[in-house]
Amino acid sequence: QVQLVESGGGLVQPGGSLRLSCAASGSRFSIYIMGWYRQAPGTQRELVARFTSGRGADYADSVKGRFTISRDTAENTVYLQMNSLKPEDTAVYYCNAASRSDYYGGRSGYWGQGTQVTVSS
Repeated sequence: QVQLVESGGGLVQPGGSLRLSCAASGSRFSIYIMGWYRQAPGTQRELVARFTSGRGADYADSVKGRFTISRDTAENTVYLQMNSLKPEDTAVYYCNAASRSDYYGGRSGYWGQGTQVTVSS
């Protein structure tokens, strides 16, 4: 079993910054893709940013230029630096990790418990 532990959420004013972290631990697991999704009340979970082995990072259009994803492969940890935050970024942010077989097999892989990000004055 794989556990994903997230940290770094909280309350921030518009224009502020937060950094999310997600550490993967547990049984031996070759991570192919690791990233962040978010879900606001009444909406579907959506991709924010992800890092794919051998391909690099890709982002949702709504966060390009403001958010940066990075990964520490040795520590199986992924980070999301969020700058210039807007009220519409308010959501629960979930970490996700999947193996190559998960991804190409149409399975979502593993999820963290979620961390709340609230952008409000």
